[in-house]
Amino acid sequence: MMTLRILLSVLLILSLTACGFKLRGQISELPFKRIYVTAPAGMTIGSDLERVISTHTQAQIVKKIEKSEAVIQIVYAIREKRILSLSEGGRVREFELIYRVAARLLDPHNTELAPLQEIRLTRILPYLDAQQLAKAAEEEMLYKDMQKDAVQQILRQITAVTSG
Repeated sequence: MMTLRILLSVLLILSLTACGFKLRGQISELPFKRIYVTAPAGMTIGSDLERVISTHTQAQIVKKIEKSEAVIQIVYAIREKRILSLSEGGRVREFELIYRVAARLLDPHNTELAPLQEIRLTRILPYLDAQQLAKAAEEEMLYKDMQKDAVQQILRQITAVTSG
């Protein structure tokens, strides 16, 4: 019986790999060797993008645009928060957190390689007045999580545009 389970497991894995199935995971290869990242002042997404590129890909982050093969330009990164639901007493029960990022890919001479694309991510934040401090920390954590997701999506879009 145990041998049958092992055999079925092996067959399942082989069939999944044979059909081209692959878990999404981290980006490991970008089509450019030297990349310059630019983002508006005060936005940490630029440094997050640089960190992910330098630690998880073979590409190198350069500090001068002239030495780059491509430029990733973060046009904006906006955090929004809106009330999603209210209690019968008129108190907020849930917020919707929204994180919008727009990025585009340029060459060193400002020629557009990939058009401006906006990424929009949302999370639901249940809210209680009694847990105000904890909810503020949770909100910050959710925004950071959305920013990490946005970085991964930007890199996937760059890979898709240049390989497509």
